[in-house]
Amino acid sequence: METRKQPPTVADALREFLQLETAGGVLLIVCVVIAMLIANSPLSGIYAALVDMTVAIQVGTLIINKPLLLWVNDGLMAVFFFLIGLEIKREIMEGELSSFDQVILPGMGALGGMIVPASIYIWLNMGDAVALDGWAIPVATDIAFALALLGSFGARVPTSLKVFLLTLAILDDLAAITIIALFYSADLSPTMLLIGGIFLTIAVAMNRMGVTRTSTYVLLGVALWVAVLKSGVHATLAGVLIAFCVPMRDKEGHCPLRELEHNLHGPVAFVILPAFAFVNAGLPLVDISLDALAHPVTLGVTTGLVLGKPLGILAFTGLAVALGLARLPQDVNWSQLLAVACACGIGFTMSLFIAGLAFEHGSGAYYSGDRLGILLGSLLSALAAYVFLHFSLPKSVGNSQEA
Repeated sequence: METRKQPPTVADALREFLQLETAGGVLLIVCVVIAMLIANSPLSGIYAALVDMTVAIQVGTLIINKPLLLWVNDGLMAVFFFLIGLEIKREIMEGELSSFDQVILPGMGALGGMIVPASIYIWLNMGDAVALDGWAIPVATDIAFALALLGSFGARVPTSLKVFLLTLAILDDLAAITIIALFYSADLSPTMLLIGGIFLTIAVAMNRMGVTRTSTYVLLGVALWVAVLKSGVHATLAGVLIAFCVPMRDKEGHCPLRELEHNLHGPVAFVILPAFAFVNAGLPLVDISLDALAHPVTLGVTTGLVLGKPLGILAFTGLAVALGLARLPQDVNWSQLLAVACACGIGFTMSLFIAGLAFEHGSGAYYSGDRLGILLGSLLSALAAYVFLHFSLPKSVGNSQEA
C-alpha cells in the first residue's frame, strides 16, 4: 500500500526557502559581475542595445510597447512581487507575522531601518527636488543577498538569527510595496483603475466562494496586471494584490497558497531575479570620477545603506528591548544582531527597483549616481556584515543550531 506523502511543515518550508534564497543570492552575484564586465568591455554597445530593445505586444487596440528593461522591471518583477505577496500572506496567517510577540522586535528593526536611511538621504539632498525623489532607495533590503551571506557561514549561524533577518526583510518588503503604491504612481487613469478594481473584486469574491484552483487566480492576475499597468499605478503591485486573494486552505486542509509559493520559488530565484540583476547592474565605470562619488545622490544612497540601516535597526531594536517590549532571539547576541543589521544594508534588488521608479524621468546623472551608490553601499555593507559575523558567530558548529 502506497504511503501518502505528508504535507510540508512550517520548518520544512523555512528550510527550503533559506536554501533557495541562498543559492539565488550566489547567482545574483554572478549576474551582477557579468553585467558589469560586459558594460565595461567592447561589448558595451551590444549590452545597451539589448537593454533598450523595443518589444511590443498587441491584442486588437490594446498595445503594450516597452524596452526590454521595462519588460523585466514591470513584467517579470510582477511575478517576484506576486511571490512576495504570497510569502507575506502566509507569514501573517500562520508564520512569523502571526503573533505580535514575534513581530515586535524585527518590526521595530524594520521601522528604524527605513526612517534613519531615508532621513540621511533627505538631509544630504535637501534643496534638490529631483534628487529627493530617491529618498526611498536606501530603505530596502535584498533578502537573497543577505541570506546568501549568512548561508556562507553554514551551521554556525543560529536559526533564530536567520528567522529574525527573514521576518525583518519581509516587513521591509511590505513597507517597500506600500511606498511604491503611495509615492511612485503618476498620471492615474480613472477608467483603468476602475477596470482593475473590478478584476480585484472578482478575485476577492472567488476567494470568499471557496475557489481554490490557483491557475484561475494567475489568469485573473494577468488581466489585473494589464489594467494596473495602464492605470499609472506601478504594475508590479498587481502581483501583490492578486497574491493576497489566493486562498490559504481548501476544504481538505491542503494549502494552495504554499503549493503555488513552492512552485514559484525556483523560477524567481534562478530566472527572474538574475535577469533583473543583469539588465540593471551594467553600470559603465569609464566616466565615473571623484565628482560622481561625491554626488549627493551617491553619498545619500551609500551612507544610508552602510550607516543608516545598521544604526536604525540597532537603535529601534535596542529601544524595544530597553522598554521591555521585546527581547533578543534565543542564542543571539548584540554583536550578531549588528552583523545582521549591516547585512540589511545590502539593498541591491529592491533598491535598484525603487531607483528606476524614482529617476525614470530624471537625468542620466541621477540614474548613474543612484546605481553607483547602491553598488558601493551594498558591497561595503556586505563586507562589514561578513567581518562582524566572522568574529561574533561561534567557532564550533556544535555550538550552533542547524537551519
